[in-house]
Amino acid sequence: MTQRPAQYSSALPPLAALTAPTLSWNDTSPHSDAFDDLYFSREDGRAETEHVFLGANRLPERFAGWKETRAFVIGETGFGTGLNMLCAWACFEQHAPAHGRLHLLSTEKFPLDREALTRALSAWPSLARYSQVLCVLWPDAVSGVHRLHLSERVTLDLHFGDTTERLNLLEGQVDAWFLDGFAPSKNPDMWQPELFEAMAARSRPGATFATFTCAGIVKRGLKAAGFHWKKVPGFGRKREMLAGGIESPTEDVRRSKTPWFTPPAHRDAHHVVVIGAGMAGSSVAAALAKRGKQVTVIERDAPGAGGSGNRQGALYVKLAVETNHQSRVYLAGLLYSQRWLGQLAAAFPQEPPLWQPCGVLQLALSDKEANRQQRFMANHPLPESAVSAQSDALSSLAGVPVSAAHGLYYPQAGWVQPKTLCEQLLQHPNITLRQGEVSALQQTQQAAKTAQWQVTLAHGETLQADHVVVATASLANQFAQTTELPLQQVRGQVSELTLPEGIQGPEKVVCAGGYVSPAMDNVLTFGASFVPNNATTQVVEEEHQRNIDELRQALPAWVAALEASGVALTPQHLKGRAAVRAASPDKTPYAGPVPNAAAWQRDYAVLRKDASKVPPITGEHHSGLWISTAHGSRGLASAPLCAEVIASRICDEPLPLEQPLIDHLHPGRRVISALVRAQ
Repeated sequence: MTQRPAQYSSALPPLAALTAPTLSWNDTSPHSDAFDDLYFSREDGRAETEHVFLGANRLPERFAGWKETRAFVIGETGFGTGLNMLCAWACFEQHAPAHGRLHLLSTEKFPLDREALTRALSAWPSLARYSQVLCVLWPDAVSGVHRLHLSERVTLDLHFGDTTERLNLLEGQVDAWFLDGFAPSKNPDMWQPELFEAMAARSRPGATFATFTCAGIVKRGLKAAGFHWKKVPGFGRKREMLAGGIESPTEDVRRSKTPWFTPPAHRDAHHVVVIGAGMAGSSVAAALAKRGKQVTVIERDAPGAGGSGNRQGALYVKLAVETNHQSRVYLAGLLYSQRWLGQLAAAFPQEPPLWQPCGVLQLALSDKEANRQQRFMANHPLPESAVSAQSDALSSLAGVPVSAAHGLYYPQAGWVQPKTLCEQLLQHPNITLRQGEVSALQQTQQAAKTAQWQVTLAHGETLQADHVVVATASLANQFAQTTELPLQQVRGQVSELTLPEGIQGPEKVVCAGGYVSPAMDNVLTFGASFVPNNATTQVVEEEHQRNIDELRQALPAWVAALEASGVALTPQHLKGRAAVRAASPDKTPYAGPVPNAAAWQRDYAVLRKDASKVPPITGEHHSGLWISTAHGSRGLASAPLCAEVIASRICDEPLPLEQPLIDHLHPGRRVISALVRAQ
């Protein structure tokens, strides 16, 4: 294998709100004014896609003969209107066996808005049932990776941003490439050698490609990157096009400076044991079950019995003023959870709803916080559909008078019933829920590809599994393999108040020092207290009073009106619930493979003396052992996306975050930071 060129970089680019293209229209056919080119031909666009991309990549026959347990992966340069991806989805449904799964990934620097996308795809009534799903799930135009679950068997990852930049950040491998985009003469910035090098580094051995163009820059770039190509008959008036492939993809050298984060070798997964049935464990189990894996979930008490057991939970994040890696993870998680919860709520309608995207208001109750929010907005160029700064409209948005003059509004966020959500996620035919407590984990063989995990329960029974996922919050480091991962126990208590007739609570989730949700079944839930290094779960009046004080500070006029109506807002008149959450020292979740801490401390011991001397040793992991924990009070925003990270890694799929963010979540980061701090 050849190595990538020295100029290669996997640095995470700045966060950005992307610009929609300027379009001219011929009925439903869009034309790019910037590139002076059509997105597709209104007369024969679908036929052209099927000839150029599906036919030249031999997708009908490859789908029909697919025997792998992993998904077939298609990568595309330039999503445009999504016509190519929708045609691939339709082709997959027509030809693939029942066990097959399809993973689509596509880059786009200038994403259409939902209205333009809907108009363009209306040109293809035969694809209507596919395009309707896409348009409903269409994400905000924010740079990064947006994972869309198009169906039980088909996933689409939209990588918004510059194509080459996005592919260099991709964590995954591709079986077939759609080398699309406006013609090289119209869009020369994309068709550069770096693009073909990025494709080569993200290809599986034997990956194919097809493209409509025969331009010399494309042929030379493909050959230099290691692809073989040939001219084949083009479509319509275009006499020739290119098709080919790559047998020996180039080596991924991105982790040469951080070899400890090199992912463990893939191993088959037929049966997976998930320990814990809270938000982290339930979402991992559901993600694996959807991929056809048999999952046994072991829970000491009941689904959602711990920190995920409150009546209502708020989906919101408090992002850092600077766009650091932690904020990028939480923003991606927030955007993902909004789509994911919307799909679940639509699939399982109930009253009260599983998920209510009522919007979230974050109030600035001090000049310091108002200044922080203003700096945040300056550093986070996000569309208003994701977050906006508010001042005059705060009370009107909240539905009750608020005390703040400034705030941030997340219009698509809201509240969820977390315990009900956990229970619903586990209602999958591939999931078996067992009550019990795991006392020990042991690997029965040393060969990584054949090793089994023996899971021992407290009463002596053992289970065998190919993989184990630890998702037990503050208890996640109780096993011999996880003991080096630092976790902090954080107690949190919520308060509940039954509202009298005629009193309306807030219409949005309102956050300040604490949060208060819109009433559910006439019960107002607010809180929550935050008590580090405390693992008690009894409800105490002192923390009820703290929650009352926070509520009074955020909504003083509303609380005064509530008390004037005769409500005694005192700890003695409140119900509530306390639970223990888990946090990591850096407040980022752990999501990924469990490192062999002893081996890391031995292999990277030189970092104690000089952090610049990185031994060229691949990080050793406990093969087949994973962890999802330390989600703290933001688990609704982090756990579902972290579940996708783990399930994608177990199932050998492209991951839903950029490579630097995947490394930021890696549990072994704390082992390395401890070595470096020892200097």
